[in-house]
Amino acid sequence: MRFGFETAPSRALIRHSLAAWIPRDNAATMEIEFKFCIPPERLAAVQAALRRGRCTAIRMEARYFDTPDGALASRGIAFRLRREGDQWVQTVKALGDGPLDRQEHNVARGPATEGTAPEPQPQLHSGTVAGARLQQALQAAGSPLVETYGTEMDRLTRDITRQGTVVELALDTGRVVAHRGTARQAEAPICELELELKTGPVTGLAALAAQWATRHGLYLSTVSKAERGERLLAAPDSSSPRKARSPSPLYQQLPAGLALQRAVVAQCLQQILGPASDLAEGSNDEEQLHQLRIGIRRLRTALRELAPLAPGHLDPAWEPPLVHVFQQLGHLRDRSQVMQRIGAELLDAGAPPLSPHPNDAAGLGAQAAQHIVRDAAFQETLVHLMAFTAPGLDATGSALEGLDARATRRLLQQRLRALHAQVQKGARGFATRTPQAQHRLRKRLKRLRYLTEFVAPALDAHSTRFLDSLQPALSALGRLNDERVAAALYRELAESGEPNAWFGAGWLAGRQGQSVAACMQALAQMAEAPRLRKTGKR
Repeated sequence: MRFGFETAPSRALIRHSLAAWIPRDNAATMEIEFKFCIPPERLAAVQAALRRGRCTAIRMEARYFDTPDGALASRGIAFRLRREGDQWVQTVKALGDGPLDRQEHNVARGPATEGTAPEPQPQLHSGTVAGARLQQALQAAGSPLVETYGTEMDRLTRDITRQGTVVELALDTGRVVAHRGTARQAEAPICELELELKTGPVTGLAALAAQWATRHGLYLSTVSKAERGERLLAAPDSSSPRKARSPSPLYQQLPAGLALQRAVVAQCLQQILGPASDLAEGSNDEEQLHQLRIGIRRLRTALRELAPLAPGHLDPAWEPPLVHVFQQLGHLRDRSQVMQRIGAELLDAGAPPLSPHPNDAAGLGAQAAQHIVRDAAFQETLVHLMAFTAPGLDATGSALEGLDARATRRLLQQRLRALHAQVQKGARGFATRTPQAQHRLRKRLKRLRYLTEFVAPALDAHSTRFLDSLQPALSALGRLNDERVAAALYRELAESGEPNAWFGAGWLAGRQGQSVAACMQALAQMAEAPRLRKTGKR
């Protein structure tokens, strides 16, 4: 099991980083690892810190293979030959069955000879899970393997022992090269620090990873060397992020206590880590920002609503950094997505155009998002949350595992009914409530939706219908919120010397009654929709 969370080029799944290891035998393995990107201005300090202990330096070269139509990459499989010192090692890596599984198998291919490399032999991985998935992909493609891209890098490694934990630090610097030797040749830099657990508890690894990240301004990366190569193959100058996707279903049978906490937090991280990584690297994709905020909101709901399932395991200190980043990204969203969408409607309504605002430039927005996501407290919190999701990696006794299955179901059912009742109460007399109270209703409705997504499929077969019934109200309340945010921004612009903004402020003020009425209608429809049953599946 590894903690370098990555997204395959074609699938937005949590998976583990593609950093390799030199095997002692041909057995498949799973690793526990964090991977960070290093800002260029911090590289010298990281190198100096690493060299304060006994280090090993090695020059590494890797060649990645795929079919011409990308059959392996499309299935989240990486297949490579890598020269490590004076030896060649062949490796296949594939997505596992669960969100935290990454299957890997390595085969030694003998001594390296200058200027030559062994031919790839997929059959050498027979008898392993990763090898089986490689063979299935190749059989389905029916095409031969070709070299697609490669890496050239220097690796500096050092082991750190602390309180019974041994962690290997590996600093990789170099480049990824695609279309080598052609007019289309393109490259991307590699500047990464990986921390891999050798022995000891995962909490020790997390503590050390958080320390190095905070001290050197590092940020978690979910982009493997293989994926950087895939991006170069797609477009030599491509910096576009991966497509963010909503998380996949959690489980068929509802876990209990601590196991449920871990499963839900892992699913939330699935939605968070990819966008956070891309934004930290400078992406200006608004969908990534949107998905990150949704993921953070879902995670905050999980931390709040699921804490009683296993008291003491969800650290309250995780909440403030999540809130800070969520709010800061919300300000960016308000000035970009909301203003663009509402602004287009205003132009259709005859509004005069606004003067260009220097802070609205996409580049400045990307810089701001990058700065926000690289926040040290936020990065440290993600590290500890990732470590928390590792089942069976600590010495936790059964007494600390939290509620049993029956008590878990009972508490969740009670909490779902309580949230539903609060939403119904807030919906009554909605038009007469203050904007603040109306906004609180929207947040409660979101919590109800997320908690239902987390647990209801395993509690009630009709949960999908219930979730569908919430969507019209969520959409109407979201629209009302966006209009109020835009109205405040237009008033701010008008008062700061932009006279054309008064049209927008007035137009939005005039729409308030209509938007509130739409919310009331949607809330009334929700009240008539099917409810979750009081007793779930056993």
